[in-house]
Amino acid sequence: MSSLPLLTAQLAAGCSLTAAEIEMAAGALAGEGDEGPKADFLSALARKGESAEEVAGFAAAFRARAIDPGVEAWAPRAIDIVGTGGDHAGGFNVSSMVVLVLASAGVTVMKHGNRGITSKCGSADLLGALGVKLDAPPEKLRGALAELGFVFFFAPAYHPAFKHIAPVRKALAAQGQRTVFNILGQLINPGRPAHLLLGVFAEPWVEKLAAALQALGTQSGLAVHGVIGPDRGIDELTTATENRVRGFGRWRAIDARWEAGEFALPPAPFAELVGGDLPQNLALVEAVLAGRGPGGLVDTIVLNAAVSLWIVGRVPTVRDGLPAARELLLGGAVKRKIAATREFYSS
Repeated sequence: MSSLPLLTAQLAAGCSLTAAEIEMAAGALAGEGDEGPKADFLSALARKGESAEEVAGFAAAFRARAIDPGVEAWAPRAIDIVGTGGDHAGGFNVSSMVVLVLASAGVTVMKHGNRGITSKCGSADLLGALGVKLDAPPEKLRGALAELGFVFFFAPAYHPAFKHIAPVRKALAAQGQRTVFNILGQLINPGRPAHLLLGVFAEPWVEKLAAALQALGTQSGLAVHGVIGPDRGIDELTTATENRVRGFGRWRAIDARWEAGEFALPPAPFAELVGGDLPQNLALVEAVLAGRGPGGLVDTIVLNAAVSLWIVGRVPTVRDGLPAARELLLGGAVKRKIAATREFYSS
């Protein structure tokens, strides 16, 4: 008999779940069975409000259920740059470009993502169009880490436990109901990189997700959110917004609001960060690499790359990382990395 109805009643009474109860729930959600109790449980959890401990518990449970790509040798020095999505801000795929800048700098990157769900163009869509083979087997991906310095884990290929959860999530989304799975994907990278720059869809979740990542033992990183206006934001650190920033791991003391001026960067209009569908975003990639991209977009990519260099300890301050990041982006290194990526996956 499913344990979900009893746990749902507990959540409805306002009680949080213990680690053992979370593991029990994860097993029931990932197994075959009636979708009704699953939907009731996820709705009750969202209504109660997921605690940082519950988020960390579910992340740990589904990390354990993920397929292991066998990249332990790279994980201690690797970083993921990812956003939760769900902000409906229409921003360009900044994180995908940051991956290429960092790999060009010799920083190991393990990006975990999917096709666009709440956006017109997800990281998988853009990186796939730039040459990454989304269905590459683990041995090919280990070769990519060795040769290219970065890898993309296509989420559906590594999380078979989600097979029996996806229909429930879809049905609840159609009713306007988010679930804990809207933010779990960014916490369950199968490569388990030691560092993370996490963009968060809503400001109240910054503190909670930073605490969850602290509980999960992440070595270092930041949770960030760009505030566009009242009740409107983006899951990105940008030069067009005030940015809520909260650290975890080695940077857990960071609790701040950052703006472009603190890094001697000009504030940009948010319109310069807006992306579109895949053809539009590919055109933006070409424009950026040719030195004719929107200034705010270029500066935002550079800022995120510099912050990432700082997170992994490659530079002593964020400002120190800006010149190198800009040169890599605009000086031809990223263009060469894209060419090398196409060649690697076509062979």
